[in-house]
Amino acid sequence: MLIVPLVYSGYLSLFESKLIGGEVFAGLANYVRALQDSAFLASIGRMGLFFIVQVPIMLGLALFFALALDSGRARGARGARLLIFMPYAVPAVVATLMWGYLYGPDFGPIAQIARAVGLGTPEFLSPENILGSMMNIVTWEFVGYNMIILYAALRSIPGELYEAAEIDGAGQFRIAWSVKIPAIRPAILLTVIFSIIGTFQLFAEPSLLNTIAPDAITNSFTPNYYAYNLAFINQELNYAAAIAFLLGIFIAIVSYIVQLSTQQRERRERTTS
Repeated sequence: MLIVPLVYSGYLSLFESKLIGGEVFAGLANYVRALQDSAFLASIGRMGLFFIVQVPIMLGLALFFALALDSGRARGARGARLLIFMPYAVPAVVATLMWGYLYGPDFGPIAQIARAVGLGTPEFLSPENILGSMMNIVTWEFVGYNMIILYAALRSIPGELYEAAEIDGAGQFRIAWSVKIPAIRPAILLTVIFSIIGTFQLFAEPSLLNTIAPDAITNSFTPNYYAYNLAFINQELNYAAAIAFLLGIFIAIVSYIVQLSTQQRERRERTTS
């Protein structure tokens, strides 16, 4: 189920479909074309900006909520945990349609309230603001998912560490910064890697927002959406397969760099301590 589609996709990426001659072997020509494709490179850069801005906000909120729930001082912790996690249970299609309605410049409630107080109509779906609007949708969707991962890691920390820190006079903030966060670094790294994969595989959000804001979302807005349009709209299956393989290689490289940098930092800290 996994290997066969990958092998077949790799096979397709090495061929080219021509009007005369049909499928002909092209070698790495599709990959060379992709590396020179301004639309593909622009989509990678756009998602790179998305990752740099959106992921720290999302994981920062997830870590904050996880620490707050783990502290035991939050009232109604079980209900709060369920409410924070609930957006993740909403399918991406439904979430995007819901936020698309909220962003609407004509009948959206945000626009109506803004006009009522004399602020004018906010243009959430304009080409200049659509990336930020999409960041908000993805953050809303996945804060709860990452919070659960971090909260589960926090619950596995031995209580003796907290007791020793309290005996040394550490407060809640000091315990969170010096004990809890270092102890759950593997979980934080896991959420970062998941976020890298998710960012560069965005599909549902741009494909649905394209119907709402066609002037703001192009057919190559994200790499995954670009590959889909190449394969099923332009019928360029071979080139789309090469795009997909390059995207997978890029995600693997970025994930490896993040993991390697984290491991090197931990080694330096252990050496200095």
